[in-house]
Formats: sequence, C-alpha cells, structure tokens
Amino acid sequence: MLCLKKTTDGTAFEITNPKAFGDTKKKDNVKTAAEIEFLKTGKNIYVGDPVAEKRGKKRFGYWSCTQCHGPTAKGQVGPGLVGPTFKYPKDATNKGMFETVWYGTNGGMGGKGYGVMTPDDGMTVDELLKTIAWIRTNGSEGVTGNE
Repeated sequence: MLCLKKTTDGTAFEITNPKAFGDTKKKDNVKTAAEIEFLKTGKNIYVGDPVAEKRGKKRFGYWSCTQCHGPTAKGQVGPGLVGPTFKYPKDATNKGMFETVWYGTNGGMGGKGYGVMTPDDGMTVDELLKTIAWIRTNGSEGVTGNE
C-alpha cells in the first residue's frame, strides 16, 4: 500500500472515509481501477486518457482551482502546477501532487480531499486523479508524474 504524507507536516495519512472513493457520476463509492492502482503504486493511469483529462479540466474549474492557479494551471495568485519547477518539489510526481492537494499546504491552500475541510464534501480520489491528469497536459513535455 502506498504511504501518503501530508504536505503540511510530513505525517502519514490514510483515506478511510468510504465516500472519498468512487466515480462521482455513479455515486456508488466503489473504488475505481484508477484509485486501486494509485493507492497500490502511486501511478495515475488517467495520465494520457483524453476522456479522464477532459473530466479533470471540469473539476479544476468546479473546485475554483482556476482562481489561484489560472485557467491552465500555470499560476496566477497561487503557484503554477505544471513545472518544470514546482513550489513543492514533490509535486513533480503524481503521488506528491495528490498529497499536496488532498490535505492542502502551509502556504494557504486548504485541503481539497473528501472530508478534510468539511465532513461531507471534497474531491474524491478519482476526481483528484483526473484533475492531476489534466494538469499534466499543460506542463513540461514528457512529464507525466508517473516517472
């Protein structure tokens, strides 16, 4: 099992709320193949999947990420998310970017993970993986985060 660590203090965390998993369109809270693979290996199988990336772009807008990171995730008020340099160097990997977004940062971004800010709201693991896949489409050529 993948060991996830908070960006805020480096402590390990587990995602235990069953509502944090599953395809939000189905609303079934059953882990998707992408969630299972990511939690096992840290690999985001949505990178390079145009359907998932399109959904990720929608989620990026829905969660108001554009307000700080700009419409193409290259930065605005908040830092760029596409590289080749990252405010948090671990964001060069999908595991690292997942950790940063799920629990937030000391720099002012609140956690977007399900149940982090409020008990019954937030991105599911699947939504966040799709969003990260879309972010990777805007970045440095060849950087998938799965390296």
